[in-house]
Amino acid sequence: MTQIAPSPEQVVAERYRDPAPTAPAEWNPVLQILHEHRSVRRYLPDPLPDGVLELLVSAAQSAPTSSNLQVWSVVAVRDPQRKARLAALAGDQEQIRQAPLLLVWTADLARVRGLAADRGAPLDGADYLESSYVAFLDAALAAQNAVVAAESLGLGTVYIGAIRNNPEQVAAELALPAGVFAVVGLVVGRPDPAENARVKPRLPRAAVLHEESYGTDQRAHLDAYEERIAQFYAEQDLAHSWSDRVLARLASAASLKGRDRLRESLAAQGFPLR
Repeated sequence: MTQIAPSPEQVVAERYRDPAPTAPAEWNPVLQILHEHRSVRRYLPDPLPDGVLELLVSAAQSAPTSSNLQVWSVVAVRDPQRKARLAALAGDQEQIRQAPLLLVWTADLARVRGLAADRGAPLDGADYLESSYVAFLDAALAAQNAVVAAESLGLGTVYIGAIRNNPEQVAAELALPAGVFAVVGLVVGRPDPAENARVKPRLPRAAVLHEESYGTDQRAHLDAYEERIAQFYAEQDLAHSWSDRVLARLASAASLKGRDRLRESLAAQGFPLR
């Protein structure tokens, strides 16, 4: 049976679980891909076609980069044993083992440090928090471009923030030199149709869109969101409300699952953060 493609109005409505959707003013295939993003956590073992990795990287390199510094790199991991070891370090997430490709996006100041060393040039500015911030932001922008590219090819993705749970061990596993830090992992592969991954509703647009100045009255938006996402959680057999999940995630240093040591880990990896 041929499936009827959802209308733009339906696609946007699903993103918000909006009971009173309105048709978007404009629409195109890129907007469709962006709005239909979903996290995929079950994968088929099929390897990616030749050339896909290179295409994802060229898409990533097409992302904006501050002052054209390009202070990021990515490590592509396909070896099953290495993926298994990284999975153990990143919350023991099975999708890392299942999918054919794990991309580890890194903040990379080692390249410019090498350039400065070759020329005997000063590089004191690289020691400041701003430079590390730029490197993390560059890596995140590049990774998100790769997500959109992968999903445009019919592939599934999911970010692995837990790659920061054990930064020193991840750095050792990937042979990251001083000045290179693993920012986030990204699993890429063919989605397992049996998972039936769904679009997770987001906060109402009015909760994040502020006109001219920041509006502090969020209660009505949060209450509306709790109602909408409760349906999604019920469909996924997940307990607890969104608010409960957010507060539990940020309740204490222990709830950060090792990432409370991030400043220390960055310093050990060559990021002084002055």
